[in-house]
Parts: sequence; C-alpha cells; structure tokens
Amino acid sequence: MKKVFGIVKDGVVTNANTGEVITHLFRDIMIQKAEENGQALAFDTETDRARRIEVSEIEQDTTIEVPKQEVNVKADPVLALIQNAASIRPATLEMTDLKWKYLVRSALRGKNIMMVGPAGCGKTEAAKALPAATDRPFFYFNLGATQDPRATLIGNTHFKGGETAFDQSAFVKAIQTENAVILLDELSRAHPEAWNILMTVLDEGQRYLRLDEDINAPTIYVASGVSFIATANIGTEYTSTRVLDRALMDRFEIIEVDILSKERESALLAKRFPKLEAGLVEAVADIADLTRKEWRSEEGKLTTMVSTRMTVRVCDLLADGFNLEEAADVAILPFFDQSGGADSERTFVKQIIQKHMATADSDIFNTGNVDDMSVANFVMANPF
Repeated sequence: MKKVFGIVKDGVVTNANTGEVITHLFRDIMIQKAEENGQALAFDTETDRARRIEVSEIEQDTTIEVPKQEVNVKADPVLALIQNAASIRPATLEMTDLKWKYLVRSALRGKNIMMVGPAGCGKTEAAKALPAATDRPFFYFNLGATQDPRATLIGNTHFKGGETAFDQSAFVKAIQTENAVILLDELSRAHPEAWNILMTVLDEGQRYLRLDEDINAPTIYVASGVSFIATANIGTEYTSTRVLDRALMDRFEIIEVDILSKERESALLAKRFPKLEAGLVEAVADIADLTRKEWRSEEGKLTTMVSTRMTVRVCDLLADGFNLEEAADVAILPFFDQSGGADSERTFVKQIIQKHMATADSDIFNTGNVDDMSVANFVMANPF
C-alpha cells in the first residue's frame, strides 16, 4: 500500500516528506475538518482514497538516495529515443514524463504493457498515441466487444469448393508484423477463452499462437519487436468486467494512468479547445475535480466521478454552442444515480454544477422528481 501524508496549515496541504503542495488531492471540507481537529491527511495512491488521520500516524520517508547511472545514449539510438521520450509526446496527451517514458521504453523493447485506471481517464488514447509517436505499425482489437474470441484471435474454418478452408484472422497477421504495437482494448471485459488463447502469445518464453489444438496444427510465432498493450478497468464499479487471471497479469508491465488534477485537466482542455473561453474551461475542470475528490474520500457521497472523457464531451458541446447547463445536463448527469431524491448522487452533482452557473440562486435543473425546495434543502444541509 502506497500512501502520501499531508500536513494542513492555513487551508494548504503539503507533503509531510517532500514539502510539495498536494491540496488538490483532498476535498475542501476534509481539509477544513483536519485543520480544525489538529489532524493530518493521508492519500492512498493505489485506491485513490483519502482520509483524515492523527499526526502521530504519519510514516516518515526513509528512502535512501541512489546515485544515478550514466547512460551512453550515443551508442544506442533506442536509448537515445527513450531518454528523449518527452520530446515525442503529443501536446494534447496529459501524461507524466515518467509514465510516458516508461510506456515508450516498454514498446521499444517489445514488452507487454497493461494500462489500468478508471474508465475515461485516457488509457486507450495514450496507447494509440504511442505507435504514432514512435513510427511503428499499429493494430487495434477491442476484446470487450468480441463475442467469438477464437474467430477474432485465430480465424474461421468454413467449406469452400467442397473443401474445408481456413481464413486467418487479422490478429494472426498483426503478430507476424515486426515492431508492431498491438492494442488489446478492454482486456478486463474479454471472454476467458480469449485469455487462454493469449497465454502463449504473451509469454516471453513462448510467444506463439497455435491455430488449432491438434498437435499437427500450424504454429504462428510472434515477430521480433512486437509489443502488446492492454487496457483494463479494475474495480467494483465495473460490473461487466472480470477479475483478471493472475498468470495473465504477470505477463504485463503495469502502468497506472493518473486521474488528472484540476490544473492538468484545465491545461488539457485548453489545448484541445483553444477557442473556448478560459472561464468555461476552468469551470468544467473544477466540476470534475470536485467530484473526484468526493469519490476518493472515504466519507464521500459519490460512487463514481466525472472522467476526462466526460469533460471532453462537455467541451465539445460548449464549442458547438451549448451553454454549461445544457452540456452538463446531457453529458454528466446521466452517469449519476438519481435514486434517493434530494440525497441522491445526481442531486449532489447538480449542486456542484450550480456553483458555476450565472443563475445559481435559482433552480436551473427543475426536472424529474426533485423540486426547488428539495434542492434548496440539500444545498443548506450539505454546504461546501
């Protein structure tokens, strides 16, 4: 378990070990209560959950500094590209330098990579950006939408001209393409049969695909330099996903895709939508940030959050002339449960959105079975 510990002073949270400002990781109300009670804050980087703790519970960082190793990039062009990975990262991709460097290195070395994180955080986009940045052949397979794994990954057998014929799948062609980047999207939603077929393909000591279980069946070997990238949503809120087999996961190097801070979200949206007013972009980023803090908190009211995919949709609508109220109503609210009336998740998110509306003193979402008085009572009972 990896935790970041924060010290609260004058509403600002700093990392107890490094002094870095980490206020963005916590909800305002949690920061306020911690300061009032003389407490500290802890953020679990593996579960993205935050909670208040006693100052005595802070664990000190005892990391020993290791001398840096000099790398001779002139002798190896691959090393040179790895060390300068940041220079080939797309401007519209919000990913830390370290994780992008790790992604580039893994692909150039023919490794298997699994990108994990909540839905809509940019896993597939980052995977698609990699082959373009490194100038490598790219093949895409959505395993979450595959109903017949054998046909998708191996091929189809059929009768042709009175004889049995076999048509190889596009996947068979892909794995025979040198230096290819092959995206296995939504691996956590794939049928277990697909996992079984991929076991030998992904194993570094085997790297082959047998076209049939018969001992005499042709065997296709994975070409040199081929890198497989898988994306997976791992968590209890993804009801259609399956728990990934440990043996399958061990065949991948794991990259956790970050949930963006308010500042990084705003920067990403500003790059993608340069014609939108800065105030609108800031409002969308702030709405997303507040829901993420609430979702992360152990005391939070939300079971999901506004993802980067949602904020991009909202900005798309704003660019097409929708106002913030209309865009949020169709692109954000349907993802939040409305059961519970005034205490529902949807009403809570409406309250967050109302803070950014020019008509915040009126009920701009007078729809469904939540009346004006219910929203007003909710706002009074749940102040920020």
